[in-house]
Amino acid sequence: MIRSILPRLCTAAVASLALAAAAHAEGAQRVLPPPAADVAASSSGPQTATFAGGCFWGIQGVFEHVKGVTKAVSGYAGGTVANPDYEQVSDGNTGHAETVRVTYDPSQISYGTLLQIFFSVGLDPTQVDRQGPDWGTQYRSELFVADAEQERVARAYLAQLTAAHLYDRPIATRIDQAGPFYPAEGYHQDYLEHHPDQPYIAINDIPKVRALQSLFPEHWQSKPVMVGKAASGS
Repeated sequence: MIRSILPRLCTAAVASLALAAAAHAEGAQRVLPPPAADVAASSSGPQTATFAGGCFWGIQGVFEHVKGVTKAVSGYAGGTVANPDYEQVSDGNTGHAETVRVTYDPSQISYGTLLQIFFSVGLDPTQVDRQGPDWGTQYRSELFVADAEQERVARAYLAQLTAAHLYDRPIATRIDQAGPFYPAEGYHQDYLEHHPDQPYIAINDIPKVRALQSLFPEHWQSKPVMVGKAASGS
């Protein structure tokens, strides 16, 4: 994400952002094969899955429209500083990635399907320490797995995508154990829904949500599950 929120709101480089977004989206938004292995269905109640894939605005916006997701929270994970704020993470010195923690109902959607959606519409997993126009380790792609079953499925899926030769470059997505997750500041939550016409969102993130709707209609819900207090279903 651009260092502070102000340059995004007052961007003077919409044309260059559009070119970067077009290059990023080319070949990236497509239905990838479902995982050959998946986490077994569970009756133990809601589960969580944690994804880092560039700016958290777009990733949160996608998962808020996935049927079976009950909450998607933007935040910071994978770092060494407790309770980091946005400016600290943006400096790239805390080790955190911009991350979205997804709470979902495993009776409606599986962890494997969430992975399939994430890699199909959310990011280009071959980019290293960046995503689209955003550069830095805080924009790396990473799966923070909650347990051994998630790790098994995640590693098998990356191996499956690699074996299928779907990308021209190696997949750079990391897999690590989930540690502390720190929710981002309130102004970052539901950002895509609140600012759909903001240039950065319109160029980089709205296409991800549209791709979800067109490529995964069976998993699409038109009304997003939002974090904000005023949103129903939160």
